[in-house]
Amino acid sequence: MKKNIGLYLHIPFCISKCRYCDFLSKANQTSYFEPYVQALVKEIQAYGELLISYEVDSIFIGGGTPTILPIPLLEKILFELYRNFTIIPTAEITIEANPGTLSKIQLQRLNEININRLSIGLQAYQDSLLQKLGRGHRLEQFLENYAAARAVGFNNISIDLMFGLPEQKLEHWEETLSQIITLNPEHLSCYSLIIEEGTPFHILWGKNQLQLPTEDETLYMYRKCISMLTQAGYEHYEISNFAKRQKESKHNLKYWTGQEYIGLGVGAHSFFEQQRYNNIENIKQYIEKSHHLQKIQINHQMITLKESYEETMFLGLRLIDGVSMDVFYERFQKKIEDVYGIVLNKMVDQELLKIEQNKVKLTSKGLEVGNLVFEQFLLE
Repeated sequence: MKKNIGLYLHIPFCISKCRYCDFLSKANQTSYFEPYVQALVKEIQAYGELLISYEVDSIFIGGGTPTILPIPLLEKILFELYRNFTIIPTAEITIEANPGTLSKIQLQRLNEININRLSIGLQAYQDSLLQKLGRGHRLEQFLENYAAARAVGFNNISIDLMFGLPEQKLEHWEETLSQIITLNPEHLSCYSLIIEEGTPFHILWGKNQLQLPTEDETLYMYRKCISMLTQAGYEHYEISNFAKRQKESKHNLKYWTGQEYIGLGVGAHSFFEQQRYNNIENIKQYIEKSHHLQKIQINHQMITLKESYEETMFLGLRLIDGVSMDVFYERFQKKIEDVYGIVLNKMVDQELLKIEQNKVKLTSKGLEVGNLVFEQFLLE
């Protein structure tokens, strides 16, 4: 019986770079589109034999903005994936998209080449906030693209939203949530803005020129997000993610539950055969060397038992359902209390964790300080 694996494909191109973004992406690089896809195909082919004993149950095409690639190039990528890997009929195949990069004809073609899930980066409902973020679209474009996606048959759409934005008021966030709820997407990812070093926002923040909501206001926005979305019928299944029944992101669940995945493309990360590694980040070098996996892979790290304990806890605790004590024992042949008994008692006493139905879970209080809780599970 073949084992399951997920595939992540990185498309590092954007129309423009957002002011908060520190992802590996480049703007105005159209001359690289075709040679990059050719290099990606070579990497796919190189992995074909290596994954002969696996079947693919999730594919995530991320970026960057993958939908700025011409459709023939996206078709080529999907064709090579199906030619080189065993992809199960029920596989979740997601592509990230930004509003303004999706025409009805393009959406129709994406649907026809077996892409069955869209992840659309709206971020905010107000054009004034979109402009502050440096987003290359307006609300009207998102609404047009969303309607077109529904019209051509997409029945699994995720929308990305952000809160804690410069000059964002509480009423802005409530309007964003209420308007998106009326659209009834299957999935929502709601992230608090993080000021990343090296971004234009970081420079402005350092000059005290970025008017951000207070910590209390940002916390209120997170609480409002949870209350409004759960009341609207969404399951809060991960710290930042909400889904209709059985519409959770199958691919992202692999990351949080310690399952294997392969990252294809420049800078992409993999977890395979108990090793973590990533591809080189230089696009030109990747294009030149992608047919030799050993020449593009760097930072190989065999995961130790200690690291496996840690990752099981701080990734699994991101899920609202928590970490199963039974699954922990099956994986390590050791009770979770034998490894983390002192930490568990301390976190339960502080009402940051709870144990329910033989699972260790974050409490509502713990959700709001998740990173502080996760740090407690780093072993000395």
